[in-house]
Amino acid sequence: MLSENQVRELLEKMEDPFLHKTLKETNGIVEIKIKEEKQHVSVKLAIAKTGTGEQIQLQSNVVKALKDAGFATVGLRFTQLPDEVIEKLYPEAGENIGLAPSKNTTVIAIASGKGGVGKSTVSVNLAVSLARLGKKVGLIDADIYGFSVPDMMGIIDRPVVRGDKIIPVDRFGVKVISMAFFVEDNAPVIWRGPMLGKMLTSFFKEVEWGEDFDYLLLDLPPGTGDVALDVHQMLPTCKEIIVTTPHPTAAFVAARAGAMAITTNHDVIGVIENMSYFESQKTGEKEYIFGHGGGEKLAEELKVPLLGKIPLGQPDWSDEEFAPSVYQIKHPIGKIYFKIAEKIIDLLENNK
Repeated sequence: MLSENQVRELLEKMEDPFLHKTLKETNGIVEIKIKEEKQHVSVKLAIAKTGTGEQIQLQSNVVKALKDAGFATVGLRFTQLPDEVIEKLYPEAGENIGLAPSKNTTVIAIASGKGGVGKSTVSVNLAVSLARLGKKVGLIDADIYGFSVPDMMGIIDRPVVRGDKIIPVDRFGVKVISMAFFVEDNAPVIWRGPMLGKMLTSFFKEVEWGEDFDYLLLDLPPGTGDVALDVHQMLPTCKEIIVTTPHPTAAFVAARAGAMAITTNHDVIGVIENMSYFESQKTGEKEYIFGHGGGEKLAEELKVPLLGKIPLGQPDWSDEEFAPSVYQIKHPIGKIYFKIAEKIIDLLENNK
């Protein structure tokens, strides 16, 4: 059976799957404990990103190597390397370890506590509004199980591959990538967490976003599951906007998404209340169908501004530019999205 030093020498040769440096170079071997009577070894390793498919592959390699070396059982835990260590070892990647298009790109995740609050509609219209304001914008449909962005934007084209990079589809000045482009006939996605994590990594690393992007928006899945957690770990400096409805229960559930963002050190920049009211075209009277005050309550709880309230209403459609969920700039709701986009730019650019 190997000694502690021999186990260390064995593990030091293995590479961090994200930094592509050995665990010796990253000082990633945190702890080794051996119980000779049980032929058991317990190991704790620090790597650049945890909770991903790459971690699972490294885990498999470590366990195999230690069992081949004579241990009957292996206990293995992972933790994340400190940010300062990552930046020192991989300075050219900046704070996001190379996953964002460039250091000058602001990544904004659009999150919600539950489904059905119109988060994807908000993501699409914020992206389009930012583009209308002259910003260079990308949109990732990261709601991998419930992808809908291409249909909402009326996209019929598919991405093309140039060299080893995927070229996103451009619509209304927004470059879009979605799981929908890689699934035939609206088939269900029956994948587990690690596979989803790999797809997200591909969306960041294998898509030609360009070096001069201003904003990259992520339409996250609802809730706080695997995909949302992967995004939080992949992009530690990501900004976040929480979408809710006015109903108190929806706001209560949305607070979980906000709490997750805060726990993972994401900067929540604001709350958007969707489906705030219905305004009659005949009388101009507002009816608060889903209640009142949920957005204000959530913003107050998270100590962030309420960026805007979006009423219920259907976009104007045309055969020439069919996009069933995109509001025209002259549409009353389109004007509200435009003002929210201006607020976002003011928060992130003008108040630095």
